[in-house]
Amino acid sequence: MIKPTRLFKEFFNSEKAGGLLIIFCTIISLLIANSSMGNAYHNFWQMPFAGHNIEYWVNDGLMTVFFLLIGLELEREVYKGELSNYKNAMLPVFGAIGGMIVPAAFFLFFNYGTETQAGAGIPMATDIAFALGVLSLLGNKVPTSLKIFLTALAVIDDIGAILVIAFFYSKTISLVNLLLALGIFGSLLIMNRLKIRNLVPYLIGGVAMWYFMLNSGVHATIAGILLAFAIPFGNGKPQSSSYILQHFLHKPVAFFIVPIFVLANTAIVLKGSIANLFTLDYSIGIAAGLLLGKPVGIFLLSVIAVKSGIGKMPKDLNWKSIFGAVILGGIGFTMSIFITLLAFDNVEIVNNAKLAILINSLVAGVLGYLMLQFILRHKAKN
Repeated sequence: MIKPTRLFKEFFNSEKAGGLLIIFCTIISLLIANSSMGNAYHNFWQMPFAGHNIEYWVNDGLMTVFFLLIGLELEREVYKGELSNYKNAMLPVFGAIGGMIVPAAFFLFFNYGTETQAGAGIPMATDIAFALGVLSLLGNKVPTSLKIFLTALAVIDDIGAILVIAFFYSKTISLVNLLLALGIFGSLLIMNRLKIRNLVPYLIGGVAMWYFMLNSGVHATIAGILLAFAIPFGNGKPQSSSYILQHFLHKPVAFFIVPIFVLANTAIVLKGSIANLFTLDYSIGIAAGLLLGKPVGIFLLSVIAVKSGIGKMPKDLNWKSIFGAVILGGIGFTMSIFITLLAFDNVEIVNNAKLAILINSLVAGVLGYLMLQFILRHKAKN
């Protein structure tokens, strides 16, 4: 059985609590948006600040720190975690690939050739905090390997979603700003090779890289991922730069940055019938992608990885528990909402897509919870 590192346990604990906080913030945001305070609440997020509105700085500024943490977690997985062993890594890697391609194909089936086909990236990513929050409700019955599988899967397909953002959702590219950003990234890599361990120059360089990336047309949050891989990992012990920064960022990201993002982006005014929502091609595509495409894609490619011998199934897991976990992969939420904001300009389409994401993520969470509860209870009896 795979033994989790101390940092993984810390990451899992902060993410599961953060997942419950996300649910709470979503409910609060929806209630306020549909109350007498709705206009004031909406106007607050649209309030001008430093040339843009507050919502813009949340999505392009604070969320860069979120992506920095995702990058640091991926770096840890590659060097010391689940992804450090080739066969162990191939199971979540294949699962993540299936969990990106198949949901996008489901979405395009309903939207190809329409004005909303740009939303194909919406059902591609799994919300780590929300998924682990649901998994934590099952307590100690959940095998450690299943927690690690779901975490690795979510981290990998978040990286996939980030690449999709970089290649398909970036604006007109300013080559000068992009080259300046990449030049700073190159300088940080050189500092890494020179074994400079002090975090301060990396963070200063990271801010400069973010600024030029912001003005390059490539989405600014990409700077967070690049910075993560420039920061020295060393031996991965508590004294290493990467460990120190990851440890520091856990709680601010889980308990401040992601909840703020949720509050800013779920202020949806509920109009009309929910039933009418799912007569829209893009809402149907989101539902099909998250509830069908995600579990089918993840499970199918995971089976192919193991049966072909490329990947390896952990000893304390079986296909039933994997199937229960992949249903939780249909919880898109944070990344899905993030991509929605990049894919669509029409406010009505954005709000409808957000609502479809909320509903289907909730359904995926409930179904995954019930399925895993049944599977794990039956396994305990045997």
